[in-house]
Amino acid sequence: MRRIQERVLGYKSISSSVSDIWLLGVCYKVCLEDSSQEPVNTNGYAAFSEDFSSRILMTYRKGFASIGDSKYTSDVNWGCMLRSSQMLVAQALLIHRLGRSWRKPLHQPYDRDYIELLHMFGDSEDSPFSIHNLLKSGESYALAPGSWVGPYAMCRTWETLARRKIEENEVQDKSFPMAIYVVAGDEDGERGGAPVLCIEDALENCSEFSRGQSEWSPILLLVPLVLGLDKVNPRYLPLLAATFTFPQSLGILGGRPGASTYLIGVQDDKVFYLDPHEVQQAVNTTIDNLEADTSSYHCNVIRQIPLESIDPSLAIGFYCQDKGDFDDFCSRASELAEKSDGAPLFTVTQTRQSPKSCSTSRAQEADSFDVPDDAEGSAQDDWQLL
Repeated sequence: MRRIQERVLGYKSISSSVSDIWLLGVCYKVCLEDSSQEPVNTNGYAAFSEDFSSRILMTYRKGFASIGDSKYTSDVNWGCMLRSSQMLVAQALLIHRLGRSWRKPLHQPYDRDYIELLHMFGDSEDSPFSIHNLLKSGESYALAPGSWVGPYAMCRTWETLARRKIEENEVQDKSFPMAIYVVAGDEDGERGGAPVLCIEDALENCSEFSRGQSEWSPILLLVPLVLGLDKVNPRYLPLLAATFTFPQSLGILGGRPGASTYLIGVQDDKVFYLDPHEVQQAVNTTIDNLEADTSSYHCNVIRQIPLESIDPSLAIGFYCQDKGDFDDFCSRASELAEKSDGAPLFTVTQTRQSPKSCSTSRAQEADSFDVPDDAEGSAQDDWQLL
């Protein structure tokens, strides 16, 4: 299985490049000859490796309780997009609870917040962000055991799950301690319309999350995009790379067609990623077990692929802790849009725009993770090769 994935994804270990590495908003200088005004970590590659291995890894699992009424006790060969999205959301929760500077503990007992976070993503209905509960929340977006899904539907599924968590509780649900906003323009569009971040909508989401008790709250931004047909249009590649330099970066749900990964860093023209395609035994970490074996939730093998090779259907994530952080993000996003030569990844606006003014050709492009009805059989056959 691993050899097949290596051929499909085309990954390899880190190159001998001495260029700066950006990992989820943190810069690691491999070569210290040049000075920079950006905040950097000068411990170089060793510090980068420690940071990389501290990110939460979610992979295929086998041997968990069956999903709903199905007979599926494993997500092997079809759950990589769900696992990739779990990694991105886990990163948001990790920053929220423990901060961006948190590193994987070397000794037990572990932080309670860390163990509780892993429990949230366990493989059972008791874990709020399990594959079981994601599939239940995504039924209206065609999520089902044994099938795969594109980034747009995955983002909407997380939005639905988060809203249900709030509605089911009379008090604010601490398991998802942030508002969520899918930046996709026209909400009724097949893929959400043009990607326009509306500050007014972000404020409304925060108000709804806090039940009107506060004007602002931490917020998770998900930006689903289609940046080409068979491959990413080259004009977007520098813009995608630049998003990893944002302090609010949560990385990208992306990969090769039909094989989602979690992209978390960039160096030159290559991206670093965590791969969900390894099959591991299901593990359900209990909240009180501070000495649990958490090794299966981390990866020490650093892999990268050419940025130009990723699938054009992807989703970018950002986490803003407060209003000041959100304002800084909007400023950076607007600056990036101004440098896009008329083809930004997304734009920022203060108030809502009409669906017509938001529409772009990108919204009508085919999502390569979605399969036309007449091609469903062949696509499923190809998927099984993974």
